Amino acid sequence: MTDHSTIIKLTAAEIAAKIASGELTAVEVTEAHLARIDAVDEKVHAFLHIDREGALAQARAVDAKREAGEKLGPLAGVPLALKDIFTTKDMPTTVGSKILEGWVPPYDATLTQKLRAADVVILGKTNMDEFAMGSSTENSAYGPTGNPWDLTRIPGGSGGGSSAALASYEAPLAIGTDTGGSIRQPAAVTGTVGVKPTYGGVSRYGMVAFSSSLDQGGPCARTVLDAALLHEAIAGHDPLDSTSIDAPVPPVVEAARNGSVQGMRVGVVKQFRGEGYQAGVLQRFDESVELLKSLGADIVELDCPSFDLALSAYYLIAPSECSSNLARFDAMRYGLRVGDDGTKSAEEVTALTREAGFGDEVKRRIILGTYALSSGYYDAYYGSAQKVRTLITQDFEKAFEQVDVIVSPTTPTTAFPIGERADDPMAMYLADLCTIPTNLAGNSAMSLPCGLAPEDGLPVGLQIIAPAMKDDRLYKVGSAVEAAFVEKWGHPLLEEAPSL
Repeated sequence: MTDHSTIIKLTAAEIAAKIASGELTAVEVTEAHLARIDAVDEKVHAFLHIDREGALAQARAVDAKREAGEKLGPLAGVPLALKDIFTTKDMPTTVGSKILEGWVPPYDATLTQKLRAADVVILGKTNMDEFAMGSSTENSAYGPTGNPWDLTRIPGGSGGGSSAALASYEAPLAIGTDTGGSIRQPAAVTGTVGVKPTYGGVSRYGMVAFSSSLDQGGPCARTVLDAALLHEAIAGHDPLDSTSIDAPVPPVVEAARNGSVQGMRVGVVKQFRGEGYQAGVLQRFDESVELLKSLGADIVELDCPSFDLALSAYYLIAPSECSSNLARFDAMRYGLRVGDDGTKSAEEVTALTREAGFGDEVKRRIILGTYALSSGYYDAYYGSAQKVRTLITQDFEKAFEQVDVIVSPTTPTTAFPIGERADDPMAMYLADLCTIPTNLAGNSAMSLPCGLAPEDGLPVGLQIIAPAMKDDRLYKVGSAVEAAFVEKWGHPLLEEAPSL
């Protein structure tokens, strides 16, 4: 029997291979990760719900398949932490909000179904900013998550629970969602890998909506290959999602196994640096650009002036869509109901329920979005933001005529202390400065570790951006960079694991 501490340090690809060969059982692997959760999650608070019995039942089913001689899939038996924004018919889906506390959906999201079909073992649901609105996971109604590198700091947001589960070895794989950077930003500050697929590349059916034209589910892992294997498992056309792309999934696993940047044109955007960027973050980014050059890439300087307007456009478009989407939480159909004592009207019950059920950040965005969509202001705000969105898309199109991929820092700073920006929404929003343009254009992007910032010893993320439906380029470049980093400095997480 392999020691638990050895099992939890394995990559997803290694775990799957050992289960397929019989060297490990899926039950052993699941028990090792459940034991790790028991040992550290009280401090980390990555999970909102642990499905112990369900996970072990899934693991036993995988072991039975192997014993029966059935061929196992590439991730069969590998444990996963699922962001609590995807519906699960056997577990609560709260979206980090009191308004859905204890709600168990009647159906599985398409992504959840795909994970089950791939025999991935779902350990439970992870903490998140309420309705995915935030950059730090401090907006969860169930309390903040700590960054395993330093528990007094944020693990990113809105998917901080998923990134923290990876960095604390509670799970080798996780699922996040990315509306303005909520997969990539947590990956950057925890030293993990996170990918925002092309918009429409992974089904949104059963993913609780925040901003429908921006939201995108995607894979989170500790290595580029693991992310690719998970990406392949969850991607593909879904007729239940009208925005789902009816096209083959890009060859992401093949790209991850054959990473190379030789002869590739890599763009560096001048708008992705300057005031507000931490010196150590820029230092590690500049070293990454030099590394790409040494691996045979051609570096091209790019000017994308509309990117400076992306943050402003995003914080009109996203709240506008959120104010529309969250209207469905009316206390009548599901979730929390407050004040229904027989003396109050439906309107009064709805108002009391929303007051009690929604947190401050959700209310702030609903108010902002409702105002931006109101008569007399629609064209000035929402309409103008959509025009800026078009300009950003055009800037990307021009850039990708000159380059194959674009690179940038993922976040302007490393993980900041919990509470530092809680009373300053603008400072919080700036955490997504580099990630938002990609969501507005619908392109694909990845964050992977590129070392530790010298001033605080915390992880720095390198962002790679590729055109829509060219997700394989992310993995081609990402695996080449990862291999070079591991050879030169060792993997920042696998070799210099934070102590809990």
